Amino acid sequence: MTTARSDRLGNRRRSRAHEVQDEVKELIVRRGLSAGDSLPTESELVEELGVGRNAVREALKALQAVGIVDIRHGFGMFVGRMSLNGLVDELAFHGRITAGDRPSHLGHLIEIREALESGLVQLLIDGPAARECGPVDEVLAAMEAEAEAGMVSPETDKLFHDVLYRPLDNPLVGQLLGAFWDVYHQLHDDLGEPDEPPHDVARVHRDIRDAVAAGDKAAAATAMRAHFAGVRGRLARLRQAQPSD
Repeated sequence: MTTARSDRLGNRRRSRAHEVQDEVKELIVRRGLSAGDSLPTESELVEELGVGRNAVREALKALQAVGIVDIRHGFGMFVGRMSLNGLVDELAFHGRITAGDRPSHLGHLIEIREALESGLVQLLIDGPAARECGPVDEVLAAMEAEAEAGMVSPETDKLFHDVLYRPLDNPLVGQLLGAFWDVYHQLHDDLGEPDEPPHDVARVHRDIRDAVAAGDKAAAATAMRAHFAGVRGRLARLRQAQPSD
């Protein structure tokens, strides 16, 4: 078989595989299925879609890889739940292989997260539940106790941001921030240890909480900039440490 013919056949197979993926997605939409709902069996899909078993298997594997289909061996197939794990793995991986450009890669991620949180905190202040800080206060108490002991844990820091934005009632917020957080901490060793004393870390988070509770957008913006100042400082040191060409 010539190379040209082999390429044509390969392209045709890939094109057909994409078509079957689209047909499975359309079936999910047409039936009004939601995350966690059961899907037809592989044999039923073969019959309903009128395609070969291999084509269905390839399509299901591809859809499983992006979280659209959840295959549980011994239990069946289900509509997948939205996940950003693929995004996290890809961003973290490329952050590791772009060694010469690592400060820039991290800087881009930090810029996006800061811009996102700066906008979210303004939306939070506009919302009806902005003054309901009870859950946030509980996390802050734990954070301040950790600061007294000498270190604020990444888990407590992450929980603060998760709880802070819950009144927005937007599940995508938690998933996006969680994705950025996971990437950041997978690349955490590149930035080194924080310069800020633990008490300063806790204080900046309390400043964010107090600004939201007071409905003070200017103070919230200032507190959010201060929150990211330490990360930007570590990033600047990393840039300075990079060998020049």
